[in-house]
Amino acid sequence: MKLWGGRFTQGADPTAELFTASLRFDRRLWPYDIAGSVAWTAALARAGVLTAEERDTIVNGLAAVRAELENGTFPFRPELEDIHTNVERRLVELIGPVGGKLHTGRSRNDQIAVDERLYLREVVDDVVEGLRRVEQTLIERAAQHLDVPMPGYTHLQRAQPILLAHHLLAYVFMTDRDRGRFRDARVRLDVLPLGAGALAGSAFPIDRERLAEDLGFRLVSQNSLDAVSDRDYVVEFLAAAATTGMHLSRLAADLTLWATAEFGFVEISDAFATGSSIMPQKKNPDVAELIRGKSGRLYGNLVAVLTTMKGLPLAYNSDMQEDKEPLFDSIDTLTAILSVLAPMLATLTFRTERLARAAGEHFATATDLADYLVRKGLPFRTAHEVASRVVGAALDAGATLEKLDLQTLRAFSPLIEADVHEKLTVESSLRARAVTGGTAPAAVREALDVARRLIAS
Repeated sequence: MKLWGGRFTQGADPTAELFTASLRFDRRLWPYDIAGSVAWTAALARAGVLTAEERDTIVNGLAAVRAELENGTFPFRPELEDIHTNVERRLVELIGPVGGKLHTGRSRNDQIAVDERLYLREVVDDVVEGLRRVEQTLIERAAQHLDVPMPGYTHLQRAQPILLAHHLLAYVFMTDRDRGRFRDARVRLDVLPLGAGALAGSAFPIDRERLAEDLGFRLVSQNSLDAVSDRDYVVEFLAAAATTGMHLSRLAADLTLWATAEFGFVEISDAFATGSSIMPQKKNPDVAELIRGKSGRLYGNLVAVLTTMKGLPLAYNSDMQEDKEPLFDSIDTLTAILSVLAPMLATLTFRTERLARAAGEHFATATDLADYLVRKGLPFRTAHEVASRVVGAALDAGATLEKLDLQTLRAFSPLIEADVHEKLTVESSLRARAVTGGTAPAAVREALDVARRLIAS
């Protein structure tokens, strides 16, 4: 019989039973379901609902259930709908009717909320550590290539010279914000819902503050309706995961471009690439492409849960069962990405000569010519126009800026003097951008130190 079957005279239709069951996906919550039940047993004993002997019998029974789950001998019964019912029924089978006292004053509504929160606390800690490993690897790769110039891009067009380390550190600061979002989410999910009952609170004198201490929660929920109907902690995790997915997708997009023959900036290790079933010469950046592609799953899961929750009246509704599969999928997806990304980054081979050569191509220092004229007293808009006309002339002549002789350059502005050529080199362009956060070597070294402090904190 179902936990709720007392008032029913007709059994569930098999298709309805299959449709409403959640065991196939919520079974992963069993460690947290048992932990919550052990703490609840202690709370019932403190409230005088259970004797010390009953408490110990239930706790020992739960330990036996845990052992079965750990060693793979637990008899899962799909007809029992969910992990909560399976654990409780097995407990009764092992210790007898006293096991039926465990659910006193508790509902599956507050039970699932505490299970999810306990689970997510651990997941968030693992994700934060995974992101830290990615940051650490990016920092190490940046430190190895501190003086390597490369072209920076806007609109995917060559823009200005930057340092490769500067580019890599950009992703460090992105992913560090992601770590911050997960840490912030953990603060808000660290609230105990157990004791809220189905919606109105428990009718027994449960010391919820002590219960929170037993389960390691920072706070106790202050409204029983909110406690059982809230899934903000799921939404917030999914939002942080989607944002992280966006950042890591951009990193992967850079790598897939850089690995092309057209760019030729990086070689992806054979261990993180695949070949073609028909073209023998191919080396495809499949891992990077899949990291890029999986951002779509992370986005979709966030939208799915937001859409599920948007029109629900208080308090619990079965619609909320739909939060689990998107949540679990995002956890699995993000965990998989973080497990493969750091080792892939660690094994990249940067083609530094190609990067350095490309840094000065396609008039990358044209802005430096305009800046040079500004320092000579010309308004920037006028200087910009002069530099643009110089670039046009160089294009017509099939020359680069640094190859135009002084006489040609002075035809565009008498302010241009013999020192202009030294200002148009990649090295000069890099050195000039020495503001905090800029791409000058000194500024990048400072940013590297900041990044190291971030991951150490």
